[in-house]
Amino acid sequence: MGLYKSQDHTRLHVLPLPYPPLLLPHARLTLPIPHVVAQALVELLRDSQSAGLPSSLVIAAVPVPPPAGTAGEGDDLGLGWGVEDGRRLHTTGVSASLVRLSLGSGQVDVLTLQGISRLHLPDPPQTPLDPLPVHRVKFPRVSGESVDPAKFEEWREKALRVVSGRERDAERREGKEGSARAWARLGEIVAGVGVERAGWAVDVLMGAVGMSYEDSLKILECVSIPERIILSTKLLAKPLPDTSNAIIRNPSSIREQLASLSRALASLSSSGTSSPTSPSTRSVASGQEAPKSELDEDVQGEDELADIKRQIEALVKGSEERKAGVREWRRLRMIPPGSVETGVIRGYLEWLTSLPWPVEDLAAQGAEHSALVDPEFVSKAREILEKEHYGLDKIKRRLMEYLVVLRLKALSHSSVTSTRVVAQPNSPPDAQAEPLSATPAKATAIKAPILLLVGPPGTGKTSIASSLARALRRPFERISLGGVRDEASIRGHRRTYVASGPGMIISALRRAGRRDAVILLDEVDKLAGKGGVMGDPAAALLEVLDPEQNAKFVDHYLGIPFDLSQVTWLATANTLDGISAPLLDRCEVIRLSGYTGAEKLHIAQRYLVPKQLTQNGLSDQECVVPEETVKAVVRGWTREAGVRGLERQIGAVVRWKAVELSESGVPVHQGESKGGNKKSYDPVVRPEQLQTILGLGKDDHSELDRTEKVGVVWGMVYTGEGEGGLLSVETVRVPGDGKLRLTGSLGEVIRESGEIALSWVKSHAFELGITASPSQDPLKEPDSIDIHLHLPAGATRKDGPSAGIAMVCAFVSLLTGRVVPSSIAMTGELTLRGQVDPVGGIKEKVLGAHRAGIKKVVMPGRNRRDVEMDVAPEVRKQLEFVYVETVEDVLEAAFGKGVFWKGHAFVESRL
Repeated sequence: MGLYKSQDHTRLHVLPLPYPPLLLPHARLTLPIPHVVAQALVELLRDSQSAGLPSSLVIAAVPVPPPAGTAGEGDDLGLGWGVEDGRRLHTTGVSASLVRLSLGSGQVDVLTLQGISRLHLPDPPQTPLDPLPVHRVKFPRVSGESVDPAKFEEWREKALRVVSGRERDAERREGKEGSARAWARLGEIVAGVGVERAGWAVDVLMGAVGMSYEDSLKILECVSIPERIILSTKLLAKPLPDTSNAIIRNPSSIREQLASLSRALASLSSSGTSSPTSPSTRSVASGQEAPKSELDEDVQGEDELADIKRQIEALVKGSEERKAGVREWRRLRMIPPGSVETGVIRGYLEWLTSLPWPVEDLAAQGAEHSALVDPEFVSKAREILEKEHYGLDKIKRRLMEYLVVLRLKALSHSSVTSTRVVAQPNSPPDAQAEPLSATPAKATAIKAPILLLVGPPGTGKTSIASSLARALRRPFERISLGGVRDEASIRGHRRTYVASGPGMIISALRRAGRRDAVILLDEVDKLAGKGGVMGDPAAALLEVLDPEQNAKFVDHYLGIPFDLSQVTWLATANTLDGISAPLLDRCEVIRLSGYTGAEKLHIAQRYLVPKQLTQNGLSDQECVVPEETVKAVVRGWTREAGVRGLERQIGAVVRWKAVELSESGVPVHQGESKGGNKKSYDPVVRPEQLQTILGLGKDDHSELDRTEKVGVVWGMVYTGEGEGGLLSVETVRVPGDGKLRLTGSLGEVIRESGEIALSWVKSHAFELGITASPSQDPLKEPDSIDIHLHLPAGATRKDGPSAGIAMVCAFVSLLTGRVVPSSIAMTGELTLRGQVDPVGGIKEKVLGAHRAGIKKVVMPGRNRRDVEMDVAPEVRKQLEFVYVETVEDVLEAAFGKGVFWKGHAFVESRL
């Protein structure tokens, strides 16, 4: 007994464990006991409480092996407790704490014990025994033996193999819950434990796998940790009893096993270098009680919710979330387990404890800033944005500004923290020992911008958000708001409703697992609710997206504030029309226009073609899409602002080549085709093959096949979905009484523009040479006529003032018989005084005109800055821009100088 202390006079009450129950250190055992023993335990508890001793009673649980030839026969509890002659208490037992004592109505009660550490009985007494005799015991001395890492790894390998097999068996019997979950948790313990906790790990594992009674006694008797590892390795190598047999032998429930393993896993992360048995051993030896939290007042049902209890205890003390968790925990302990309210409270606690609440641990806070303090953070972030996205210079520039400021804040926080950690030479001792807190992190936290990306579909709004998350090395979550009509979808349902739960915001943060995640609010312009009986979800977003309010966001389900200020918010929309003004005011709007032909060509060659080759199982040698083919696809089969349609067309081309390759008999990926009809295969896709592959082109012939006619002028339009294009303004003379007829599904504003344009032409008819005198009406003299103005695509609603100058030119062309060249397109608002005011959507309109082959663009002079800032240089070089201030400038740009009067127009040529 050299491994036990020679001078140790600790005396404990001895509880015999008749065959077959046997308790190992760190294991839990539930067993029936006679009523007389239960009464003795109750008396011990009362005496300890009256004496002011710790409430957790520690006793010595010592096995009573059966006499030879009687193995397998348990004691008859009705005859007494260990009264047969010839038996002796074993010399080795376990110190155990009393977890639960359930008093029944009959002669048998139920006791639950938690093993602590081994102990030795120098002179075990003979049976029969008193219910709980007091006896001298010895505890193991602190061993200086070193554990061979190779032996320990050999044990770990065999242990993981046994645990995996038990987990699979449990899943087949019961599914993934219950004991299967316990085995999975045990596997985590074994895989993560270090060699310094080898003895503890062996005890935990061998107490769970279930061994024969003789093998369990051998493990219990083995005090030396190196010898215990060798013995355990041998026992794991031989066939072990089935899990069901172990459960029968140890009548503790699966629920208690799971809770016990959860506590074991929690102890893995505890700080300190002491052995796992030392705290409990000191508690036995010195009578000191481990510190308790406010959740330890009730012990009934503690095992079932051990994980939730531990997570509540991990919350910051004094915080709102901890107060709410403790309050609901106490309610849960008072409610019967079969009550419906039990499931409601438990679901609330699971939600509460799974959210990323603030922590006091500075190491955890430092981990959040580790990526930001990297010297290469900015360069790596720029590389990610440039690698994954072509173009989008404005939004990438804004994101880089945010990332740089974020890094500077993180560096400032790191310097403040390090200054507080380093003690000053002349500081008093108490100042040097000042504990750190999370206050500096909150003080230096940067409020992330709320960016609203507005643009047509397929222009990279969603993908740029995921790239930002990768640049920040943070989790990314996407919330789709299209069609959301209920305010509770944002704020959550109150707990009074059946099947209530948190809203989309809290759910996304739970999935992300971090408070500083990047969250994308997709399709924010398509919220369906408009303030009906279910509330307005757009109004609920006001608090979420307000930097001054979202630090105290309250979800209806949680009922406590949650800090959203560290979240990086991005929102996307195709148009601003469906977004309320207060919500728009909280966002920083960044417009994403359509891609130019050159940008589409670059994106296709760099991203889309390799992506489609990979998705369709071809290599770059088996299918070659040259630049001229991509250009033909861009010009003839795609007209949208984004690149989704282009990707579909390239995918169709690649699939067509894949079918051709499979039918040609050419070796495909080192395998020969077995087809009988072999044809020659050309991997290159040529432009003349596109019509066979893709069918007829999708060119808008109304734009590309323009003809010069009297009364027809081409205007530049913005569709509202981020795309631009051309629209012809058509006018004809019809007999009438001098009226103007407008058709084409026109709105009120564009109708007024037509009337203003005709009024200006009437007032200047003499100067334009239309009438013989200033008093004549060109619609009534010499003949009385009406003018019919029509804008094609009548099924599309049209409105806005930007067609004013195009209508003036159409009226002048109709009344003078002169023709406006079809290579000219124009946009601008007209006033009655003949001034040309600026309009919006310039980049989209210019790109649409460029795609349609326009050579000269007429637009207001005050839109010149928009052209220089937003339109790509390669597009500006291929167009001639004429900036006008008055209608006279417009007519000279459209019809030529000196046609109606001598004047001057400022013309800037980029050709």
